[in-house]
This record gives sequence, structure tokens and C-alpha cells, in this order.
Amino acid sequence: QVQLVESGGGSVQAGGSLRLSCTASGYSSSSACMGWFRQAPGKEREGVAIINSNGSTRYINSVKGRFTISQDNAKNTLYLQMNSLKPEDTAMYYCAATSRVYCYTLPSKERIAYWGQGTQVTVSS
Repeated sequence: QVQLVESGGGSVQAGGSLRLSCTASGYSSSSACMGWFRQAPGKEREGVAIINSNGSTRYINSVKGRFTISQDNAKNTLYLQMNSLKPEDTAMYYCAATSRVYCYTLPSKERIAYWGQGTQVTVSS
């Protein structure tokens, strides 16, 4: 049984930082495409960042230079370091996992095989 469990969300002021974590069980993060999606109220769920099994990464344009995705294969844990947060980053953030064949660009949500339960990030101005 695959489980993705996120942690690290919270409320910060604009310009602040948060680090999200996602621990995978029943699934090897080192051999898959792992990533973070987010969904703001009234908006579609969108891919934020992904990391392939070879360490290559992709980011949505709006977070480039501010967010960094990484993974610790020994701990089967995925991270998203978020710096210089903006109010428009406010959303529910979801850990996601799918086949690495979808990892050459940010995959659509329809390509995702497994989801975490989500962790809320709120950025106030």
C-alpha cells in the first residue's frame, strides 16, 4: 500500500520561508518521478516542481529561483524548500508520485498515480 505523508505547512508572512516534507512508504521515491502540486481555492491543481530519479528537476515559472525540490533516497523523503514566499503561493500543497516516463516536463494532474493528503501553506501580506 502506497502512502505519501506531507508535513511542514503553516502560515508565514510574505518574504518568509517554509520547508515541506513528504515521506513515502510502499513506494521507492528513488525510482520514480516525485513532485509537488498545489491547489488554491477556485483554481485548478497545478504542478509546482518535480524531480526525476536521476536528480533532474523542473519548476513552474512562478517559483523558479525561490523554491527548491530535493529528495533523500535513504529516507524515502521528498522536500520542497520555499523561500521568498508570496501571498499568491497560498494553497494546499500535495506530494505526488508517478512513473518517471512523465518526468521530462511538469506532468498534468491526470498523470499522477499517487497523492498525499495535502498540507496548507498560507502567506500573508
